[in-house]
Amino acid sequence: MRAYPKPIQIVVDAFTYLPGVGPKTALRFVFYLLKQPKGTIESMIRALQELQSSIQSCAICKTYTTAEICETCLDPRRDKTVICVVSQPRDIGTIDAAGFQGRYHVLGGTLSPIEGITPDTLEIASLIMRLADEPAVTELVLAFNPDIEGESTIMYLSKILKEKQLRLTRLARGLPVGSDLEFADEVTLGDALRRRWEI
Repeated sequence: MRAYPKPIQIVVDAFTYLPGVGPKTALRFVFYLLKQPKGTIESMIRALQELQSSIQSCAICKTYTTAEICETCLDPRRDKTVICVVSQPRDIGTIDAAGFQGRYHVLGGTLSPIEGITPDTLEIASLIMRLADEPAVTELVLAFNPDIEGESTIMYLSKILKEKQLRLTRLARGLPVGSDLEFADEVTLGDALRRRWEI
């Protein structure tokens, strides 16, 4: 890549820090921003500063919030007997949109020793403390991506929570609507067959 003035290169480097953004995409972002009115960049700067200064982790479920305890944890209509354990705060919106009415706990990732993500770097200890503080909880839904890291996290949690009087469940897997059997992998098709139900 050719050399650009230092201010452009600094912003390009900053954008490449974002996931999925390479140098070429970052450069397009910078050139686009340079064409915008000065007020646009200033409002983006203010929004980023507000993001950094206002957002914190919920003391209970560890999602992002502007208060000590998030709105979901404070909502009295939520089912206090079920906690859905997710990897990231963004997963909450997806599961809520599907109609889940329980509460959440965000681990902050899934186990991946190669990347240095071990049990002590995740919010597993806070989950165990939470279960001790909330005896009404009878079920944990382990809602992770169906990949190696997600499966490892499910296995680890089921092992350390085996002694607790809890129902541990995981998300069902199967064929998505609109897909073709021809393109389904063996694991997905096998899960769909095992979890079949009567019509």
